Order: sequence, then C-alpha cells, then structure tokens
Amino acid sequence: METLQQRMKIIEEEIQAACTRSGRKRQDITVIAVTKQVSAKRAQEVIEIGITDLGENRPEGILNKQKDISLDTINYHFIGNVQSRKVKDFINKVGFLHSLDRINIAKEIQKRATAPVECFIQVNVSGEESKSGLHPEEVEGFIQELAEIDKIRVIGLMTMAPFTQDEELIRSVFRSLRVLRDQISALNLENAPCTQLSMGMSNDYTIAIEEGATHVRIGTALVGTESEGDE
Repeated sequence: METLQQRMKIIEEEIQAACTRSGRKRQDITVIAVTKQVSAKRAQEVIEIGITDLGENRPEGILNKQKDISLDTINYHFIGNVQSRKVKDFINKVGFLHSLDRINIAKEIQKRATAPVECFIQVNVSGEESKSGLHPEEVEGFIQELAEIDKIRVIGLMTMAPFTQDEELIRSVFRSLRVLRDQISALNLENAPCTQLSMGMSNDYTIAIEEGATHVRIGTALVGTESEGDE
C-alpha cells in the first residue's frame, strides 16, 4: 500500500513532466488536496507532507477540518455547488470559491462576506447536463453583472472535463476554457483579472497542466480513502 509520501512523489514527478512538456514552471501550479471524503486527521497528514491548500465541497467539511487545523496556515478552497442559504456558514472561512455560477449566490456573498472573496466562475464547457456551470457564451455577461459586487474578485475560470478515456476530448475541453479565460482577461476588467484556470482532477490533471491549469484538484490519487487502514 502506497503512503502519502509515495503518492505525492509520483504526483510531483508527473506534474514536473507535464510542465516540461508544455514549457511551464512548476511554481505556477497549485495542488489542491481534495479532502472532502477524509477526516481532519488525514488532512493533517496531507499538510505534513507539504500541501497548504485543501478543497472541500460542503460547509460542514470546512468547519470540521478547521476545528483541528488552523485557518491561518492553510488555504481552504470551496469546490462544491453552493446553496445560497449556506453561504453565511462558510464564506468567511475560505480563501477561494471555485464554483460561482449564479447571481443570487453572488448577492449572498456580497451580504455575508467581510472581505473580498477570490472566485472562479464555473463553466460547463462540455455541455453535459449532469454538470453545473454557465455555458461559455454566458460568462462575459455574468462577469459584467458582478461589476457592482465588490466582495467578489473573479480570479479565473473553472471546469470539469467528461470522465472518459478520450484524451483528445478532455484536452479540447481544457483548451476551450483557456481560450475563454484569455478572452475575459483581455477585457482588463477591474473586478475580474481572470488570469487563473482551475481544472484537472485525479484522472486528468497532467492534461490540464499541459493545457494551462494553474490549480489542479487532486483527491483520491493523493489523499486515498479512510478505508485503507492507515487512518
């Protein structure tokens, strides 16, 4: 059974190889350990091997982790669908929100946040009905709507590729998001520098890096599961 250190070594080697293939710098890639399915103890073990960014998809997950893990030392990323009634529970506990796609959520953030929140706009590039997010053609208008909301800073775009073995399809989704990111960034909007790309998970993060990802969200491939017996 692989240890966390062994998993991280493999992931680091694959990230470096992807950076080399695409002419990118390793320091431009942030690895987010998705700890939504493991305990605070396992999350602490992840931190101890050098990870400083944790991803959770429920307010309860963030609050439970923070009972044992100081907010001051870790960047918490909310990566799940947001319910407007729960914004108040977590918005001041996270540094990054990866799933903004509705104006009512933005207005709730404006009401509840005590400081600007770094947000990624979630985009449904693949068009799959099972996925949340704006259609690509809706993104610019949505960001313009956010101009009066000073508690939101759009730092980038996020998407999820289809779960498939078709590497070219995955690549095309990531490439399309990068092109859209460049278009939004070129507008030089004060509220939306939009320089970042959150894309790539355990099964496709190397492709995402080759296509420009700045943030990759790695769950099981890094943190494993509670059932492995070393929890």
